[in-house]
Amino acid sequence: MSGRQRGQLVGRQLVAAAALWALIAVACATDATDRGGAGTPSPIQTTADRPLEIGLEQVTRLEEPVAMAVSAGDPNLYIAQKDGRVVAVGPDGAVRIVLDLTGRVSLSNEQGLLGIAFSPDGRYLYANRTDTEGDTRVTEFAFADGHAVTSSERDVLVVDQPYANHNGGAIAFGPDGYLYIALGDGGSGGDPHGNGQSLSTLLGKLLRIDPRPTGGAAYGIPPDNPFVGHDGARPEIWAYGLRNPWRFSFDRETSDLWIGDVGQNAWEEIDMEPAGSAGGRNYGWNVLEGTHPYAGGSTDGMTPPVYEYANGDGTCSVTGGYVYRGSAIPVLDGWYVFADYCLGHLEAIRLRADGSVRHKRLIASVGAITSFGQDPTGEVYAMSRAGGVYRLTSL
Repeated sequence: MSGRQRGQLVGRQLVAAAALWALIAVACATDATDRGGAGTPSPIQTTADRPLEIGLEQVTRLEEPVAMAVSAGDPNLYIAQKDGRVVAVGPDGAVRIVLDLTGRVSLSNEQGLLGIAFSPDGRYLYANRTDTEGDTRVTEFAFADGHAVTSSERDVLVVDQPYANHNGGAIAFGPDGYLYIALGDGGSGGDPHGNGQSLSTLLGKLLRIDPRPTGGAAYGIPPDNPFVGHDGARPEIWAYGLRNPWRFSFDRETSDLWIGDVGQNAWEEIDMEPAGSAGGRNYGWNVLEGTHPYAGGSTDGMTPPVYEYANGDGTCSVTGGYVYRGSAIPVLDGWYVFADYCLGHLEAIRLRADGSVRHKRLIASVGAITSFGQDPTGEVYAMSRAGGVYRLTSL
């Protein structure tokens, strides 16, 4: 069973029986910072600090929130629900639907509406969903008067999915103005088709495209993408060797790229690409799971994660987050916040100049964390599949 599949089972239990939250809280008492018992000890050097006194304040409750986006000059938080709806949450907490794709998404456990993003000028809303055939479909809508204009709907990218799991789903515009799209390895378990290491497929990749090119094409290829002009390689690819990149983000201050990649059974990983990178990084799957051998083969040229943790003691599946750049929690400035879907505790890491990692656990805890978001001021939000949307706060 894959890491995400184990997470699915726990997620269903959390929704079905509120009493299980207490059991999750008990499991959280064990520190997951240095568990070197599984596989080869990791070469990643980490230092564990005392937990930060940071909690969660509920902003609203929705139906399975899975992604969040904001638009320049707009005070609303836009949140995607797995069932296909995008809602706006106003500063006063009022909720209204701005896009409804219900009935046009597949809804097995890892499917649905999985990601949303606004163009930098706020004129277009992009949605990443698995359609009724189970395939990935990234669609563009004009956005006007606070709503997506459904008559303007246009497919940007459609990718066949061989299985129902490992769809990735996150989308975001980078500091360069291009649209980045995360795709898992196609699913099943162990990457049976070798998609992660194959440059001839979009699966198991982070893509980088221009969603509004000239000349009538569905999308354009940035000329400086790393595999442009390489025989047999898809030019959309920015990075590869990913299993199921479950949330990526850009540091709004440094432009560094952070990726949370779900492992198979033993290791969860967080990858970081510094700003200014030329792209083309290979993060190792399925030759490696984290820094550990999986299918075997040459590891030449592969980029190791900056942080990994072993599955066990209640952990199952990493949910990638954001580098905190808000003003409400000064002690958290510059820390990358993430969580494990099953364990529930929020955690944070910060890279030192020598490549070692500081690690902190936050007191904040909630089960079934599906995603994170960041508002225009840099404050960070967490979303639970059980329905809660929370803002990080100092205790």
